[in-house]
Amino acid sequence: MMNLTRRRLLGAVGTGLAASQLSITPARAATRIRHYWWGNPERDKRTFAVIDLFQKANPGIEVSGETIGWGDYWTKMATQTAGRNMADLVQMDYRFLFEYVRRGALKPLNEFVGKSLMIADFDKGPLAGGEVDGKLYALNIGSNSQVIVYNKRVFEEAGINADLINWTWDDFAKSCETITAKSGGKVKGSDDLALMIETFESWVRQNGREFYDKDGKVAATVDDVASYWQFWADLRKKDVVRAKEKTVILDAPIAESGVAVGDTAMAHFWSNQLVGIQAAAKDKIGAAMVPHKKDGKPGQFIKPSMFLSLSRDAKDPEAAIRYMNAWVNDPAITGVLGLERGIPASPKVREALAPKLTEVEKLSVSYFDAIQSKVGPLPLPAPKGAGEVRDAFMRIGTDVVLARLDAKAAASTFIDDAQSIVERAQ
Repeated sequence: MMNLTRRRLLGAVGTGLAASQLSITPARAATRIRHYWWGNPERDKRTFAVIDLFQKANPGIEVSGETIGWGDYWTKMATQTAGRNMADLVQMDYRFLFEYVRRGALKPLNEFVGKSLMIADFDKGPLAGGEVDGKLYALNIGSNSQVIVYNKRVFEEAGINADLINWTWDDFAKSCETITAKSGGKVKGSDDLALMIETFESWVRQNGREFYDKDGKVAATVDDVASYWQFWADLRKKDVVRAKEKTVILDAPIAESGVAVGDTAMAHFWSNQLVGIQAAAKDKIGAAMVPHKKDGKPGQFIKPSMFLSLSRDAKDPEAAIRYMNAWVNDPAITGVLGLERGIPASPKVREALAPKLTEVEKLSVSYFDAIQSKVGPLPLPAPKGAGEVRDAFMRIGTDVVLARLDAKAAASTFIDDAQSIVERAQ
């Protein structure tokens, strides 16, 4: 039996009081925020490394990373938005920015600027791309442009010496024929881009129109669509582009593209994807512009490659903004991200990254320098329903690729469907 002395009694009382106080004011649990992005193996590796760095520097904040491929990203986003279960921070695309703002799914960032979000020195153009109705809803985390990625070894072996910044669609078609012939058919000239609405939009702009007008209506014409699909149909007939069985696999990952696999010499991507493509490809890659139309207007443009946006469902906006600020300002974090998501909007970050750039990152920067005077203005964001229009383009275009419909008839169907979609979505 323990002898209960006065000292022991006081000690026991003190211990009891301390326990009582702890039960009244428990230690605060770490704040948890969710970050959702579309990715690829290279992007995912870098992003999870960033999360680790941020959590070590901010032990009171836990970050849950959620990643999925582009093809499924917007379907899941729509489901989470409808269920009011969006991640705190979402990766946003310029194409869908207005749509999600109109839904009330995003919170403006203005109240945080200059306080916990330090972006005063950022390039104004890239920042303006994230504004809707005068408010900042999306923070630029990299700028980019369309790019035709090509296999340098295959181009050299085929003797292709076209000016790949100023070349035309005729040059492109001839290159496809030459590459296929020189390789004995083992390497086709290009992926079949018939179902890529992004490439088609450049085609429309080269014809002097935007895909959507200022009122959000479809301005592209039946002739625009038919001529584009016929261009690719002609290349398929010559058997100088990738097989239709691969073409109709929609939104295939980078690792399955023709350039990565090695069965084609060219494919269309965005310049921020150059790092991921080189990581997947066996040969060195180069960067060419989307071909021009002779005497046509510029088709390409420079746009925000992607944004970080604060969702309506964020439980702790201050913690989320702290993470967002680190993404664009913390030297350790920006060093890990590099240029994989595009060219940073901060001059200080670009200056710090310059000495450490890899060969493919230097390719990205030099490509950006080369295209500055060759691009058109940034188009207005696509209207509500743009995602469904994109799906319709791929669905109807698939019938052309599989020779179920001719280009003209399919084009007429698509324009009718696209206009109905955007009118219904308003």
